[in-house]
Amino acid sequence: MKYSKENARKRRKVRIRKKINGTPSRPRLVVYRSNLNIYAQIVNDLTGETLCSSSTLSLKKTEGKLSPNRETAAKVGKDLAVKAKDLNIESVVFDRNGYLYHGRIKALADGAREAGLKF
Repeated sequence: MKYSKENARKRRKVRIRKKINGTPSRPRLVVYRSNLNIYAQIVNDLTGETLCSSSTLSLKKTEGKLSPNRETAAKVGKDLAVKAKDLNIESVVFDRNGYLYHGRIKALADGAREAGLKF
């Protein structure tokens, strides 16, 4: 396999997913990052069910144009935490999906923590 950033991320993702699993009492918060958007969802792995989700696309409907930066990622994290609180979800397992814990990924996690999610 030829080395690339994407292949390195996929290898890290496999290594992380061996250890992380979402349960009904502590579901998994999954993050996906593209160049323009960031997506986050809370998943129960036992049933394969997405409990709630948030993204820059869903926030654009209410807030207008959003830049792909850390402030927007923090807004997504806060929005997801509010939705999780409505479903009585207080603690989650953070799945960074192979991305380095830096920049937009860290901002999303900090935003979710600030709004009350524990992980």
